[in-house]
Amino acid sequence: MSKKANRSAQGAGTIRQRSDGRWEARYTVGRDPGTGRQKQKSIYGDTQSEVRKKLAQVVADIDNGVYAEPMKLTVGAWLDIWVKDYVGNVKPATRRAYTDHVNLQIKPALGAVPLQKLNAHTVQRFYNGLAESGRVLQKGQKKEAPSGLSPKTIRNIHAVLHRALKQAVLLSYIKANPADVCTLPRTEKKEMQILQGDEVAAFLKAVENHRHKVLYLTKLFTAMRRGEILGLSWDCVDFSGGTILINKQLQRDRVKGGKLNLVTVKNDKQRRISPPTTVFHLLMEHKRRQAEKQLLAGQLWEKSNLVFTNDSGGPLDADAVYRAYKKLLADNKLPDIRLHDLRHTAAALMLQNGDDVKTLQEALGHHSAGFTLDMYGHVTERMKKESADRMEAYIKSLQKSG
Repeated sequence: MSKKANRSAQGAGTIRQRSDGRWEARYTVGRDPGTGRQKQKSIYGDTQSEVRKKLAQVVADIDNGVYAEPMKLTVGAWLDIWVKDYVGNVKPATRRAYTDHVNLQIKPALGAVPLQKLNAHTVQRFYNGLAESGRVLQKGQKKEAPSGLSPKTIRNIHAVLHRALKQAVLLSYIKANPADVCTLPRTEKKEMQILQGDEVAAFLKAVENHRHKVLYLTKLFTAMRRGEILGLSWDCVDFSGGTILINKQLQRDRVKGGKLNLVTVKNDKQRRISPPTTVFHLLMEHKRRQAEKQLLAGQLWEKSNLVFTNDSGGPLDADAVYRAYKKLLADNKLPDIRLHDLRHTAAALMLQNGDDVKTLQEALGHHSAGFTLDMYGHVTERMKKESADRMEAYIKSLQKSG
């Protein structure tokens, strides 16, 4: 076989020194299916031995059938492709979460890195940075909000990046997933904070003349999520039947400037709850006052049909509602709990007043009663102790009467 043939055989290569002093190795990776001509690639290095080692690895990869041609695709470009073409089988809310993580955290940090050069250390450094200063402030958020992201959020971002890189491995764009070996922060289950005992009565008194009174009390007495209650429309409130249909959420599009959007919940996730009569009395009075405002605003009133609106009939800003709630707590020296903790308080009150776990699960919209029991186990444990105490008192009363 001629020397020229040896050089042009698939996987073979030649090494030469360039005029700029660097070394170059050229190797053959097959033939172009259209022209039939050989396809050749080059690798470079500062020394002949460096290039020779690289060439030997390439030739070995070709012989073993694991060779992948170098690409100019960046991590950011691949993530855009992945979101567009490979995330079609998830729920809309999940897709939005993926897109948010990609655009707000992953691409700004890793987007310019060539996909094939992304390594585990770079990814690990990215995760560490998220814990220190990964928060992206949204419209209405105060700058004093914690700069780092929670372990749970970092794990969610990792799940997105890992899934995208896994697809790149399946397509042979990269040999291995660099996110496989990264260390993730541990998530610690925080003790649930709720209003207890006299604090519930104090909250009811504090909220009496507040502009968001009906919103806060509806949340406290129904355990609806914030997005669900802000997205509630009047056609979903059945006054005669005593039920509320939860089929929408008001969500903020973090990528598009924080725009508020009403998002319909999938059919299997929708639920109909039966709140206490007090809730409907509150809502009826709220509807009357809203009609008065609408009459005064005239054509300036937005036709949203939302139960809870701003002064022009449009959707309420969730952050503004939250800030008003925190100020209410501070002004009345109430425990500094989250707005979401009113949902937990409602769940605890339901259990303490006799609702079983299955009923509570359906009211909360949890996927299983086991999840509900795990979340509110501390409440049920206290109820068991109280039940045992009541039984003990009953036994002693029997003994005395005997």
